[in-house]
Amino acid sequence: MLISNKSKQNPTDIKPSEITPRAVFEDRRAFIKAAGTGLIAGAALIATKSKAAQIAGGETKGAGLLLGRANQGTPLMAVDKKSGLYNPHQKISGVIKTPYGADEKITKYENATTYNNYYEFGTDKADPAKEATLFKPRPWTISIEGEVKKAKTISIDELMKLASLEERIYRMRCVEGWSMVIPWVGLPLASLVKWAEPTGNAKYIEFISANDPATMPGARVNVLDWPYVEGLRIDEATNPLTLLAVGIYGELLPNQNGAPVRLVTPWKYGFKGAKAIVKIRFVEKMPLTSWMKAGPNEYGFFANVNPEVDHPRWTQSSEKRIGGGLFAGRIKTKMFNGYSEQVGQMYAGLDLQKNF
Repeated sequence: MLISNKSKQNPTDIKPSEITPRAVFEDRRAFIKAAGTGLIAGAALIATKSKAAQIAGGETKGAGLLLGRANQGTPLMAVDKKSGLYNPHQKISGVIKTPYGADEKITKYENATTYNNYYEFGTDKADPAKEATLFKPRPWTISIEGEVKKAKTISIDELMKLASLEERIYRMRCVEGWSMVIPWVGLPLASLVKWAEPTGNAKYIEFISANDPATMPGARVNVLDWPYVEGLRIDEATNPLTLLAVGIYGELLPNQNGAPVRLVTPWKYGFKGAKAIVKIRFVEKMPLTSWMKAGPNEYGFFANVNPEVDHPRWTQSSEKRIGGGLFAGRIKTKMFNGYSEQVGQMYAGLDLQKNF
């Protein structure tokens, strides 16, 4: 199997008018610099490229592709033993199409896979697609810990068999004021929660992402307090919309989009979507998430999309749809990103101005 030409295409239709507004971008960069990174981040990323390449070169000798398949025809990742790189362009078989987002205009694959926030691979939008090539999403296991009947682990291939894989087209709204529409492939998080058998003390779920400086050059820099941590209340985790995504556009997740498994909660800002999850902990108290820790006055635990609650440094009343075209204007942001009917009841009586 050869790597598709998709990986060589450039997102030429992302026009200057479609990217994060300059003021927002500069504010975010200023925030990062205030955390003690600044130019050190860029220097560290460059410095670690050659070392990461040496590590990969030392671990991978020989030639050819290895391709395995799990039961029911679900493909594993193919790795080129000579380069040590993984091929993301593998179709996922047996996916059930759903009516979610059937009337939405889907963001182009090239845009969704080259315009990403994934600070473990760098702070610029183009960094993850370039810097994530050495990251290895197979083999992969997730530890299930905390308030459960029994601590255990599950492999990514076992996870993909817990429930039927579905394609769901969801809107994705970034806290920075831009958005996409992405066809995710995954299974309801509720399926894993049931399998994990949480105790009555479990009120929240904490998601912990991979932290591998050898293949994640951004993790060598203190942009955030690694590893990346996110969390949900149990009722949010078991809401029918909440997805553990293992693919996009009918294919396995690319590294830059969170391979091999990430969290998708379409009514929340995108940073809630923990990527490359290695540990899931059921806990009694609200976990301190990465962005809450980094900016407690700017990023709350819930992170629900709310056009009426501005970020302290920019408005959240509108958004720019990536790939909308040169003359496409901003669109109004919807409460809960347009999913109020499905999730609004979970926040009845909650002060959404205070609990942002």
